[in-house]
Amino acid sequence: MTDRSGDGSGIEFQIEGPEVTRAFVIHPDVKSRGPAKGGWRDAQAKLDEAVGLSLAIELEIAAAVIVPLSKVSPGAFFGTGKVAELGEQIEVAEADIAILNGQLSPAQQRNLERAWKVKVLDRTGLILEIFGRRANTREGTLQVELAHLNYQKSRLVRSWTHLERQRGGAGFMGGPGETQLEADRRIIQDRITRLRKQLDQVVRTRTLHRESRAKVPYPVVALVGYTNAGKSTLFNRLTDADVLAKDLLFATLDPTMRQIELPKGRKVILSDTVGFISDLPTTLVAAFRATLEEVLAADVILHVRDIAHAETEEQAADVMAVLKDLGVSQGARDEIIEVWNKIDLLDADHRAALNTDAACHQARVVPVSAVTGEGVPALLARVEEALAEHIPVFSIDLAPEDGAQLAWVYGHGEVLDRKEGEDGRIRLTARFDVRHAGTAARQLGGRMKPADGA
Repeated sequence: MTDRSGDGSGIEFQIEGPEVTRAFVIHPDVKSRGPAKGGWRDAQAKLDEAVGLSLAIELEIAAAVIVPLSKVSPGAFFGTGKVAELGEQIEVAEADIAILNGQLSPAQQRNLERAWKVKVLDRTGLILEIFGRRANTREGTLQVELAHLNYQKSRLVRSWTHLERQRGGAGFMGGPGETQLEADRRIIQDRITRLRKQLDQVVRTRTLHRESRAKVPYPVVALVGYTNAGKSTLFNRLTDADVLAKDLLFATLDPTMRQIELPKGRKVILSDTVGFISDLPTTLVAAFRATLEEVLAADVILHVRDIAHAETEEQAADVMAVLKDLGVSQGARDEIIEVWNKIDLLDADHRAALNTDAACHQARVVPVSAVTGEGVPALLARVEEALAEHIPVFSIDLAPEDGAQLAWVYGHGEVLDRKEGEDGRIRLTARFDVRHAGTAARQLGGRMKPADGA
C-alpha cells in the first residue's frame, strides 16, 4: 500500500508483487443459488465479467475457469479435494494471485491463501482495487478508503504492521496490555471515524452546490447503468466533454457534471455516475451514496443499457435493484427513460426487431449509438418532453397594446399555441419552467390562468 494523499491518511490500495501480476480467475457456479442470488445466470458471461474486472487493473490472465459447485463450504468455500485441485492448477499456471468471483468470508480467504500460497481476492476486494485506481478526486479517494477499511477491518490477522508507521502520535498508542491486533483494529476504527466526518463535509458541500443549482434552477438529468454500458461515451457525445471512456469496467468513478442545451433551447445539467454491477457489496453502495445522491435529486434518469450484451436484461435488473436500494421511489423508477445503447453492434435483423420492441414501449425507450450518434437527437427530444410533462400549462389573454408582455412570454416561456381574434386580442397557450412560473404570475397578473384540462 502506498500513501497517495500527502497527509499520511490516504491509501492507494494496489496489489503488491511483480511488475506484471498473473491472475488465475475462478467463477464458482453455485447450483444451489436461485435467480435472486445470481445462481442461474450464464456462468461463462459471469466468468467473462470477472476477467474484465481483472483486466481493469492490468492483471495478466494466466487462466480462467468455471468451477461447478453444489454448495459452498464454510471453511474454504470449496471442498478439500477441489481446493487441492485448484491449487495444482494455480501452480502450473504460475499465477501470482487468485481471483474468486464471489464473496469470501475472512476465514475462507485466509484458508485459501494458506492452501494455495498466493494472494486471494474475492469480488469485493477486486472491485475495491479498481475503485482505488480510478478515484481521482478527494471525494472519490475518501470513499474508496472508507470502503476498503470497512472491508479489511474484519480481515485483520496480525498482518497490519504497516499501520504502526502511520500512527503519528501518542494518541494512537495502546496501553501496556494491548495486543498488536487490538491496536490495529483501533487504528482502523479511528481512521474510519475521521473519514466519515470528512465525507459528511463532502455531503454538506454537495448539498450547498445542489441548492445553488436549484436557485437557477437547471433540471438535472442523470445517466445510470451497468458498468461498461457506454454512459461516458454517451456523456461525451452529448456534452463534447473528454470523460474517460474506454472498454473497461468502472472506467468512470468520480461524478462528472456538464451543462447542455436541449433542442428547444432549455438548459439542463447532465450528470455521469459510477457504473453499477451485479452483487455490488452493500458497503460500496453506502460509501458512494454521496456521489449517487445526484441520481436521487435528478429530474430525469436515463438508464443506459448495453442492448448488444447477451445479459442485457439481467444487467438492467441489477441496476434497478441498486436504484431501489438508493431510495429511488417506485414512481420515479417507472418513469425512467431506457437508453438502448450500442445498436451499431447489432445486425440488421436484430435492429429491426429491437426497433419494433422499442416502439411497443412508446416514449420510455430510445435506441441509440453513442459511438455514431444515431438516435441521439431523438433522445434529447424525449428528455425535453419528459421535463415538460410536469410543467403546468397556462392560457394567456393579451390585448393589442400588451406588446411588452407578449415579448416577455416568448422570451421566457414555451408557446404551444397562438390564436388571434378579429379585435386584435391574442390568446396564447404557454408553459413556464420553475424558474419563470412565479415571475410570469406577477408579470401577467389576471391575464394568465391554468389552461383547460391542465
